[in-house]
Amino acid sequence: MDDKLVVIAEYDDYIQAEMAKQVLEDFGIKVIVVGQNASNVYGGMLPALKPKLLVMQSQAEEAKKILEEQNEISEIEEPDESQEQ
Repeated sequence: MDDKLVVIAEYDDYIQAEMAKQVLEDFGIKVIVVGQNASNVYGGMLPALKPKLLVMQSQAEEAKKILEEQNEISEIEEPDESQEQ
């Protein structure tokens, strides 16, 4: 079976894409980011040039699940320090 690269996510800027890439690489998934240079020049004005994450098709579902879980974790609200004694 031939495994091919597929796009699993698209970001507004290259920093978000690089952070997501690092998360996936920490889980052992090889990732390619494309379009990061174009987004630096055009600043997201052209949607086709937004940075995209590509992984092997065989790892796409696992990669999407990891990114979804990481987004849920990062959205947890921090406790209100003013209520601490």
